Amino acid sequence: MKISEIKPEVYRLAAQAQASLRGRFDEIDSVAEENTRRVMQAFQDQRVSEACFAGTTGYGYDDLGRETIDRIYAQIFGTEAALVRAQFVNGTHALAAGLFSLASPGEKILAVTGTPYDTLRSAIGLTGDGFGSLRFYGIEYDEVSLNAEGRPDLSAISAACSEPGVKGVILQRSRGYEDRPALSIETIASVVHAVRQVNPGAYIMVDNCYGEFTDLREPTHVGADLIAGSLIKNPGGGLAPTGGYLAGKKELVDRAAARLTTPGIGGECGATLGVNRLFLQGLFLAPHTVAQALKTAVFCAEMMRLLGISSSPSAEEKRSDIIQTVRLGSPERLKRFCLGIQAGAPVDSYVTPEPWAMPGYEDQVIMAAGAFNQGSSIELSADGPMREPYIAYLQGGLTYESGKLGVMMAVSAMLED
Repeated sequence: MKISEIKPEVYRLAAQAQASLRGRFDEIDSVAEENTRRVMQAFQDQRVSEACFAGTTGYGYDDLGRETIDRIYAQIFGTEAALVRAQFVNGTHALAAGLFSLASPGEKILAVTGTPYDTLRSAIGLTGDGFGSLRFYGIEYDEVSLNAEGRPDLSAISAACSEPGVKGVILQRSRGYEDRPALSIETIASVVHAVRQVNPGAYIMVDNCYGEFTDLREPTHVGADLIAGSLIKNPGGGLAPTGGYLAGKKELVDRAAARLTTPGIGGECGATLGVNRLFLQGLFLAPHTVAQALKTAVFCAEMMRLLGISSSPSAEEKRSDIIQTVRLGSPERLKRFCLGIQAGAPVDSYVTPEPWAMPGYEDQVIMAAGAFNQGSSIELSADGPMREPYIAYLQGGLTYESGKLGVMMAVSAMLED
């Protein structure tokens, strides 16, 4: 399939969908404008200069750009400290470093939004051989399921956090591979309040992947002690080639830095090898880029509504992450949807995505991702586990125009059924 093969009826459907979305697009642009102001303020306050773009090699001592980026992230997220590093291989790596900062052997970490995302389960010790996991080092783990509506169960969270030994609490902001709503900032604030009421000494961490800049506030603005995420998602703006970040209380960030490198070294080392410019420019663009991804998701939701296909959130709902779920109901329809997204990509558009045993996942996963940066989720992609009810998880779109074309390609592919 090629862009030139989009069906005329799909263009007509797209025009109808877009015509109804002007108000929603204005709302998304308003959030992007305020978040851009916040980012610009941090860049100016932290005195970003040409000298910050220079990279270091070897040990990476006295890296002006690296230290400035850390301060900018801390200011944007309203925290004491931040750790932004190319040495984090992905968001899971940053999250795992954060988890190890929350508790000591003999203490417990409590997940209060159900079982965490697939790739984090091995780090906890729920899957895999357990070597090097939280449980391997004697850190206990428990979880509280979401309620019947897929939202945090505040009474159950309060009861679980009251038990002896609970030192860390983790929330997953996005839906991951679950068919449930993303957590709004207001919901995160209510969970923080519930935990503080019964266990004021517990550290609260939020997996912030896919959520950055979708709202005017971040989890750390409403009391979370630590957040973590990936630079090839929202905050990298489509330019960061790799990396992850943590932001929060200094003691927790320092502990995570010691986990990333080694005790005694922490965040003082780590050559940047020329990525500082891309980290800074990507962050500068991030609020706008996230808005493009949100518009793409909203457009997809409206297209699915017009086609009578179940998807979530609806076009009119407030967004707390960039993910759009499309419930396709069969393995073949999931494959066709992903084929269309792949065919609408600027890179590897000729490739046919197939399910495979992706490292860290329990089921085979199909992934459409024709990205400039491998695995980048802020660029248009769609993926999903090959299990019922066969949901595609769409995210990203560096520009709304290209994201719209990708969704139209997916619809064209499905109409081949």
